[in-house]
Amino acid sequence: MSSGHHTIHEAARVYIAGPMTGLPAFNYPAFHAAAATLRQAGYVVENPAENEPPPRVTWQGWMRLGIVQMMRCDAVLLLPGWHKSEGARIEHALARQLGLHVADHPGELPPPAAARGAA
Repeated sequence: MSSGHHTIHEAARVYIAGPMTGLPAFNYPAFHAAAATLRQAGYVVENPAENEPPPRVTWQGWMRLGIVQMMRCDAVLLLPGWHKSEGARIEHALARQLGLHVADHPGELPPPAAARGAA
């Protein structure tokens, strides 16, 4: 890993990005379902739908929390409709620029660390 970029074999912690604003229940059910699927597969998950409200309960406050979470991750899973969300588009662009693995489906994610250790 001398290049500083994560390769397809290094994902262990995954951030979930997707649309929230303006959707019923802020789309939390989709975030929670994705988190459950990823955790069952052995990933450590950063799910912004599980966050406590930020000190400043604004869109910017929520985004700042999410971006901090994403910076702890090796990969980002994009939920359906992400391209319609300003926040998810920002997260997508940042993840790409910083060399995180970005996937539209859990099957496109690198294997979790637990799977690599067991191999």
